[in-house]
Amino acid sequence: MRSVKSLLAAGAATLISSMAFAADMPIAAPPPMYAPPAPPADFGGWYLRGDIGMTNQSAKRIESALPAGYSKTTEGLGFDSSPLFGLGAGYRFNSWFRADLIGQYRGKATLHGSDNVVGPGFVGVNNYSGSKSEWVVMANAYVDLGTWWCITPFIGAGVGGSYNKISGFRDDGVSYSGGVLSNSVAYFGDHGKWNLAWAAHAGLAYKVNPGFTVELAYSYMNLGDGAPGNYRLFDNSASGPTSIKIKDITSHDVKLGVRWDLNSPPVYAPPPLVTKG
Repeated sequence: MRSVKSLLAAGAATLISSMAFAADMPIAAPPPMYAPPAPPADFGGWYLRGDIGMTNQSAKRIESALPAGYSKTTEGLGFDSSPLFGLGAGYRFNSWFRADLIGQYRGKATLHGSDNVVGPGFVGVNNYSGSKSEWVVMANAYVDLGTWWCITPFIGAGVGGSYNKISGFRDDGVSYSGGVLSNSVAYFGDHGKWNLAWAAHAGLAYKVNPGFTVELAYSYMNLGDGAPGNYRLFDNSASGPTSIKIKDITSHDVKLGVRWDLNSPPVYAPPPLVTKG
């Protein structure tokens, strides 16, 4: 019996000693908690852009020299639609303001229109034909109006220059003067000139992913004036500088564009899990 009590006492002493030793041991530090990535800065940096679209162009009037006492009215002046292509680079300053510089080629648009001329004992008509194209360089600024379901409406404005080129211009004239009916044809050389240009923009942008955005936009463009080159009558009876000017060329454009963000967002990697051996 005494031996049993001795064994129980020894076991109890050993258990108490083990518990005290365990209490004295340091507790291992818990693994570091997962830290979420820092919120992105309020700017997007540099981007590239590209656009394609269609133009819907018009002109206010055709100016030309007239003898004293003559007057004219312009009828049916306008242009057919033409394609446009643009490239550019820009910078996003913050979440709502960005700006870019673009270069744009606007393809040839067929010109049509006529002038009805009336004077003392004279009635005539000049039927015009030809085509027009432009190179545009423009600086634009945009305001993004907020984002809903990845769609951001925006407005903007731009100013720059437009090189308006008139090609294949021709004037077919029919006149009745002093009881005599006569016809004439005048050919004009190709000619281009730079003008001040400005634009107003509006559209919707859809962010496909953090680095790629698609735009559907409308632009109103004021491209200035255009003029053909020197004229030559069909029978070489006269030639010289032209007095014709196509005034106030404007266009309503619809464009599909894309933007590529050049500043890739940082990839967050959680810190490695450290444990004590």
